[in-house]
Amino acid sequence: MNSRRLTTFWIVMVGTIVFDQWLKLWVRNNLRVGESWHGGPWFGVFEITKTFNKGIAFGMLQGGGLIMTPIALIIAGMAIRTIYKNPNESRWGSVALALLASGALGNLIDRLFNSKEGVTDMFLLRLNNITHGKLNDFPVFNVADSCISIAMVMLLITWSKQGATEKEKEKEEALGDATVENPAV
Repeated sequence: MNSRRLTTFWIVMVGTIVFDQWLKLWVRNNLRVGESWHGGPWFGVFEITKTFNKGIAFGMLQGGGLIMTPIALIIAGMAIRTIYKNPNESRWGSVALALLASGALGNLIDRLFNSKEGVTDMFLLRLNNITHGKLNDFPVFNVADSCISIAMVMLLITWSKQGATEKEKEKEEALGDATVENPAV
């Protein structure tokens, strides 16, 4: 078993959970609901604004957050299982699985320990200000939501590359079989 790959997985997973929980705590303790922090990152465009979400990622399925408890545990469990069952997983794949698990667990922790208000969200991308009213603002999100989104993009890239590699191997094997059967080829 590749210990570097596992170390990468655990460092990324635990590190992003800790950062997610720290930032959520900071927002809950320092801002009022709906208030934006004028210190950053880009006021009027990309802000830290305190909101709560009783749904799932990006405010979908409001009131349905509790159904995510078993799903979050399954997602995290499958990511951890996958990292141990696939000794040849790339570092890229390890990071993607760690981000997926940390995103699921980060929001689960918040949902369980802050159940009255829901998951703390804080990143507000003001598309309305950028596009001069042509687009609505992007739903407010948090570090855990970002981890899940980034992980999904990484996994899609990984799987598409693996699929292309497997097709190429199959093609090479088919050509090799044809050469063996008909040496004139």
